Amino acid sequence: MIIKRKIGPKGQVVIPKDIREILHILPGSDVLIELVGEEIIIRAARNKEDFLENFTKTDKKLEEKIDYKKLLDEQYDR
Repeated sequence: MIIKRKIGPKGQVVIPKDIREILHILPGSDVLIELVGEEIIIRAARNKEDFLENFTKTDKKLEEKIDYKKLLDEQYDR
């Protein structure tokens, strides 16, 4: 599905109602925005851990496992 939208004066894009309903995106829902080359990908974030895991995603192998829950808890405790 491809839908064309105009960018508003503040850089905002309205996600069409049909897509919001399919993805269960409600007012106040979080979305993930990713830049891949010259493409912008917007995905529904299912929970805080989902956001943090995708935000810290890397192509390189990690030296040790990341405790996303601990990182998230530390962020919200600040």
